[in-house]
Amino acid sequence: MREMKKESKGSKNEVVVITGASGGVGRATAREFAKRGARILLVARGNDGLEGAKREVEKAGGQAWIYMADVANPEQVEAAANFAEENIGPIDVWVNNAMVSVFSKVIDMEPEEYKRVTEVTYLGQVYGTLSALKRMKARDSGSIIHVGSALSYRGIPLQSAYCGSKHAIQGFFDSLRAELLHDDINVNLSIVHLPAMDTTQFGWVKSRFDKKPKPMGKIFQPEVAARAIVDVCNTGQRLRMVGFSTVKTIWGNKLVPEYLDYFMAKNGISGQLTSEPEDPDRENNLWKPVPGDQGTYGSFSEKAQNYSLYDKLVENRKALGLVGVGVLGTVLLRLWK
Repeated sequence: MREMKKESKGSKNEVVVITGASGGVGRATAREFAKRGARILLVARGNDGLEGAKREVEKAGGQAWIYMADVANPEQVEAAANFAEENIGPIDVWVNNAMVSVFSKVIDMEPEEYKRVTEVTYLGQVYGTLSALKRMKARDSGSIIHVGSALSYRGIPLQSAYCGSKHAIQGFFDSLRAELLHDDINVNLSIVHLPAMDTTQFGWVKSRFDKKPKPMGKIFQPEVAARAIVDVCNTGQRLRMVGFSTVKTIWGNKLVPEYLDYFMAKNGISGQLTSEPEDPDRENNLWKPVPGDQGTYGSFSEKAQNYSLYDKLVENRKALGLVGVGVLGTVLLRLWK
């Protein structure tokens, strides 16, 4: 059984499809691909955000097309893939990024809310993969990247629907990757797990609280995730954890899950709510996009980092090997503090 292709450097002929591309990580990822001259199909529900993302891609050196689609609808996802192939070219890279969430305790959740979050955040990635895979399989080439989360391994309070969907993505990814290897299909399949990000979701996510929601833990700017996604596209790396906080969360849950249960019980709710008041009945993006171009960033830029030393070490693998395990251990111990 042949291994999956390890190297897939981009070019000006590269065709990339990104879902959830109108804001946040998806929009930053589009700009990162644009720097190497990619041709990009931006997929999302809201036209205003897509138009804003298109302008930024073209300013960064890429070419952009937009397609309005709800990834919870497999027919719309398939139509987006057809549009890309017919108007741009054979799809080289498909990035599954779209998501929605609800900030709410489980006891207050409605069944239709669980269904909606699951359909967008989990099944949207499944549908995107199916549409991309059948085209890439015929050519025996291509890359599919799932955007996961530290919450793919560790659920936290107030986001049970989102955490459950991210857990499901990890299971789907593991199953499909084994099948691709068994069938000797040369399509790269990768998953990138993200830390807390300063994206627009916290300004438009549905919430049942009278305080504005916020990312929990160390916060990074979307560009940190975008650089990791493009790096994984280049290398074909199976799994990438972005930010050392993600590494700590995933391994902490493997080693001391019960401790994290109590830690989250004590800190998980207050850690996701600011002191800033907010109307829980304000407009949200669960069922339809919020009007206007919301941009890329949330309101936590003063606390968010645009640089991750851990990720820089990961991306400079050759230099890392020369530095040695001892130096890496020292750096990681400092990052832990």
